[in-house]
Amino acid sequence: MAAISGSIALVPVINRVAGPGSFQLKLKAALERRGYRVHHDPTQADTRAILIIAGTRRLGEILAAKRRGVRIVQRLNGINYVHRRRHLGVKYWLRAEMGNLLLAYTRRFIADQVVYQSNFTRDWWHNWYGSHKAPYTVIHNAVDLQAYSPAGPETRPVDHFRVQVVEGHLNWDNGPALENAHRYARALEKAAGQRVELVIAADVLPALRDSVHGRVPGVWAEYLGVTAREQIPVISRQAHLQYSAEINPSCPNSVIEALACGLPVVGFDSGSLAELVQGDAGRVVAYGSNPWKLETPDIESLAQASLPLLANPQHYRLAARALAEAQFDLETMTEAYLRTLIDGQ
Repeated sequence: MAAISGSIALVPVINRVAGPGSFQLKLKAALERRGYRVHHDPTQADTRAILIIAGTRRLGEILAAKRRGVRIVQRLNGINYVHRRRHLGVKYWLRAEMGNLLLAYTRRFIADQVVYQSNFTRDWWHNWYGSHKAPYTVIHNAVDLQAYSPAGPETRPVDHFRVQVVEGHLNWDNGPALENAHRYARALEKAAGQRVELVIAADVLPALRDSVHGRVPGVWAEYLGVTAREQIPVISRQAHLQYSAEINPSCPNSVIEALACGLPVVGFDSGSLAELVQGDAGRVVAYGSNPWKLETPDIESLAQASLPLLANPQHYRLAARALAEAQFDLETMTEAYLRTLIDGQ
């Protein structure tokens, strides 16, 4: 395909394993397939539009581009809040608050349009930081439905149930998410009357892992560490369920990737999860306590709600894939972003 006049800047450069880093790589590849030149330098003279993924410190360059008539779009996920609920140190608190201020300033004073990852994210920002003059839209994350697919030679264990958790990094700030995953695996094993293997594809702080094992003993847990993106479909086709561990997620890529692989997702109704997991694509149950205080959810209710998914797996796996095909196609998401970046819609 011939290159299109002008270019699109995605800023900042994100090298993280999951979340925004995964989104940036997928969107860049999809835009390039359409003939757009994509880079990370807002000072390039032929830049037509800049997508700020969350926030950037290069505000001087962004403002200079804006004065040249370059369109500025900001994509927002959630707000840093865990440091307000748990003591994580002064340095962490300052970094989190400064990050919030940077995002809020860009949203209110710089962006020509704001893209929220979910309705939950939109409402969260509007409730905590008020409205803004720039128009906004909601665009859910999406995946390449060819790369993330149920098709493959992998099989699931027949002598036990395998539940997977897919995250980028699990450190002290999201320690409750890991502990809840262990509690769920233990409760599901009791409810199902069969061994449950908890597979965790994430970079887990060793001290946190040991702490959780001490508080929730007796769980069969396998830690895969950082898992390459191309291996996620492979392990997803080997699991019976995916447990969505993050509390108050904005729009977790790992959930959408699981659905695309035909893997039903279970979790608690916090954040955007109920927006994403609909019908028989999984089960989302009431949290049962206050997720904003990082309290322990109603683990037993989720374990009971998961049993039909294990009893009739093919039905729920087909429903998960069908939902992904209907709502989370990367090509549809890319067209939505192009409308905001190029057409101003």
